[in-house]
Amino acid sequence: MEIMVIQNNKKHYSRFYSIFCAIAFIAIGLSGCGTVEDAFKRWQGKGPAPPLPGKRLSVLTNDRTLTADKTIATAKVILPAPTYNKSWPQAGGYPNHAMHHIKVRDYLQKLWSVDIGEGTSDEERLNASPVVAGQMIFAIDSQSQVSAYNTKNGRRVWKIDLTPKVDDDGHIVGGIAYENDVIYVTTGFAEVVALRSKTGKILWRKILAAPMRSAPTVREGRLFVITMNNELYALNAQNGEVIWQHRGLPEIASVLGGASPAVDKDVVIAPYTSGELIALKVENGRVLWQDTLTAGRRTDAISNLAGIRGHPVIDRGLVIAVSNGGIIAAIEIRTGRRIWSREIASIETPWVAGNYVFVLSNESELVAISRESGKIKWVRGLPRFENPDDREDPIVWTGPLLTSDRLIIAGSNEDALAVSPYNGKILGVIKMPDRVNVAPIVADGKVYFLADNAQLVAYR
Repeated sequence: MEIMVIQNNKKHYSRFYSIFCAIAFIAIGLSGCGTVEDAFKRWQGKGPAPPLPGKRLSVLTNDRTLTADKTIATAKVILPAPTYNKSWPQAGGYPNHAMHHIKVRDYLQKLWSVDIGEGTSDEERLNASPVVAGQMIFAIDSQSQVSAYNTKNGRRVWKIDLTPKVDDDGHIVGGIAYENDVIYVTTGFAEVVALRSKTGKILWRKILAAPMRSAPTVREGRLFVITMNNELYALNAQNGEVIWQHRGLPEIASVLGGASPAVDKDVVIAPYTSGELIALKVENGRVLWQDTLTAGRRTDAISNLAGIRGHPVIDRGLVIAVSNGGIIAAIEIRTGRRIWSREIASIETPWVAGNYVFVLSNESELVAISRESGKIKWVRGLPRFENPDDREDPIVWTGPLLTSDRLIIAGSNEDALAVSPYNGKILGVIKMPDRVNVAPIVADGKVYFLADNAQLVAYR
């Protein structure tokens, strides 16, 4: 009806033209293209104005949401000298998840690859990190089949299926830890299983109140596991008996997978899917302090899942942890006092070395952060989409891993990148056999990748 009035009334037409011009002027001010007359011609169906000259470049291929802090622009990234690690005995490396700077050869070449079983599918997800100890590497596939391989040639030593006969529905596996010739496995069937590392023989099984989606952490005869309903159990590693337990806030929905507890000396740090980070006494489970890693200003649905999926790191008196809810923080382990925090969201484990923390953000940014102040030294924007023009097929990056002056990360685009820890420059690319969603690990001079098609690949 309004259009008909415009066509038959010049006064109304003039008024509409004025309103339209005002709106078009605002729109053009935002877009920076064309004139009011051009906009009105396009509205009248007379065709678009010719485009502005010049080459068009995508600003969203490697875009960044974080910026470096100018106050530490001249500060040097100081790293400890790289050292060999003979083993990678549990998720995150050692029980405290602080691996620092690991030594490998300057030029890595593929050594061997092996199929560990069932990979990622529509029903199941391959998300458990392998572990390395005693010249063997242990892995669990998406169907809860645990297998052991010789690290020299990839030859399989043993394999066992931990799926209960009465329950073989789709599930998400937990993970593996090693101590004193015993493999400890958490499963999506609410079971913790202890296996002889050399033979795969079952030593004991323990049923808990809920399934587990994260790997256990073991230290000095105590096994720490977190269930889906945010309960932390301390078990006797000899027989599986419960020593004590602690319950966090329940969370209905969470990010796929989970973080393993961090343990150092007499303190265990429990990361829950609610975003809670709680410090407890190893001996009796008494709470020392607690914090919540959630940014209040985040409003999108995914970031509202506040869970901590990257393993917390205990390093030289600090606990460094990051959440999907948008906070990375450094906290004094004895007092619970925050030293610093930044609004960065991540589902990956921070890597701490020297005076810097390296973390992959959910916005596909690799970030170097000062361990002392929390200030950002550099940011490397990574490709976010396999099809950047249409912004389709988002790339998920995992890592980082610091080896011999390069950060190694892997992606769901079948690429593994080497990045300089000193300035964020990309140093090289290695093609993977499939998408990679499990963070790479390193032990005895070898770097291992587990691809979604269940190919375990060793580089040396």
